Amino acid sequence: MMALKKILFVCVENSNRSQMAQAFARIHGADKVDAYSAGSRPSGTVNPRAIVAMAELGYDLSQHQSKSLADIPEGEYSAVVTMGCGDACPAVPARIREDWRIPDPRDMSPADFRGVRDLIEQKVKSLLLSLDLDAGVD
Repeated sequence: MMALKKILFVCVENSNRSQMAQAFARIHGADKVDAYSAGSRPSGTVNPRAIVAMAELGYDLSQHQSKSLADIPEGEYSAVVTMGCGDACPAVPARIREDWRIPDPRDMSPADFRGVRDLIEQKVKSLLLSLDLDAGVD
């Protein structure tokens, strides 16, 4: 059996972008990934707008919790992806590091919020392909 690829997604509050990225990694990586998300300064809540945006695609984000980097498992990750966390980017050991610089959708219109959600999904699919995890990626 192939070892699971550990992937960590980091944004500032862990309430929007990294939460949606974690969800997409679980959706498209299926049983081949162990996906986590965290915030450099977590808000403590998942944005209700992110919950609605993911529910539109059939994923229940309401079960997720906003976490700090101290809450994630230690060890090396296959990939660590930051979403524009600036000076607070984590020093987590990883084989691959990427900074997607995705804008925070927190105050965007619903249509623009969905646009960020869809961008995150496409970037997660590309990441999974680069990790040779093409199951479920179309």
